[in-house]
Parts: sequence; C-alpha cells; structure tokens
Amino acid sequence: MPRDRSEIRHRILGTMYTTTTYGMWLRGDARGYVQDGRTYPANLAVEAMDRARLQHPPFEFNSWDCHSVGEWIGRALCERLALKLLALTVRTWHIHFVVAETTVAPPTISKCVKDTVRFHLKPSRPIWSDGYDKRFCFDEAALQARIAYVEQHNIEDGQEPKPWEFLR
Repeated sequence: MPRDRSEIRHRILGTMYTTTTYGMWLRGDARGYVQDGRTYPANLAVEAMDRARLQHPPFEFNSWDCHSVGEWIGRALCERLALKLLALTVRTWHIHFVVAETTVAPPTISKCVKDTVRFHLKPSRPIWSDGYDKRFCFDEAALQARIAYVEQHNIEDGQEPKPWEFLR
C-alpha cells in the first residue's frame, strides 16, 4: 500500500491535444471556454474585451491547405520527436491530435507542432492562440474515445478517418 500520493503512478496511454488558431476561440465565446483547466459559460463582455485586444485579424487555414498542414504536423511529430501519432484532424480554425504514450513533455510536443506549421507557412503575423489543451488517457476506453472523436472530425469533412499515411 502506498504511503502517500507521490508513490502512486498512473500510466498515460496517450494524450489528445487541441489548439486553436489566433483569435478564433476567445474567452467568453458563445460555445463556452476553458481557462486554467475550468470550463466557463459564454460571457459576451469578456469576449468583446478579448476581441478588442487582438492585434491582428483572426487567422484561419484555407480549407485546401488543411491536408498539407496535417502532413507537416505528422512528419514533425513522427520524425523529429519519434512519436506514434494515433489520430489527427486539421480544421480551418483548430487542430486535434492524439499521441501514444511518450516521455516527451507536452509543451515540447505543442511547440513542435506550432513551430512546424509556422515554418512552412511563413506568416508575418500570429497564427496560433496562446497555449493548448491536453487530455490524458489513463485507460484504453478513454484513449479509443479520444481517437474516435478526432477521427469523426475527418469523417464530417468527407475524408477517411486516417487521411495521412503516418496514421496507418
């Protein structure tokens, strides 16, 4: 029996990451929003304050660029960080991806993704929101649910669930 909580180890089977493009999901958004790990309802005044602080127009990927963006992300995660990518979707204003168990720290993974897309697009303005969301999967059911969630986005876009070779 463990003497204290520090002796308890939970194995993370995978992690789902979500990040949004610049200015596309502000605090106060009508869909609700997450801040410091807590979920909040819509707040139009907060959203208006955040929108007024934007220094650039909101950024969206062109729909025809989404597949290329996914290719860049997949190559970077698989080749540079040697991660096993389990699922990926690239929408015009956000991305989701699931990586298998790894010792690579979440901030390193997020930075790799954001820097890779920025390098290829070479924009002269911000393209990503600050931060990212991560959801750890401690059991197989949670991992499979996250993978299905991400793949469903691809299906809704008329694609295969795994539209990139590195996912197969």
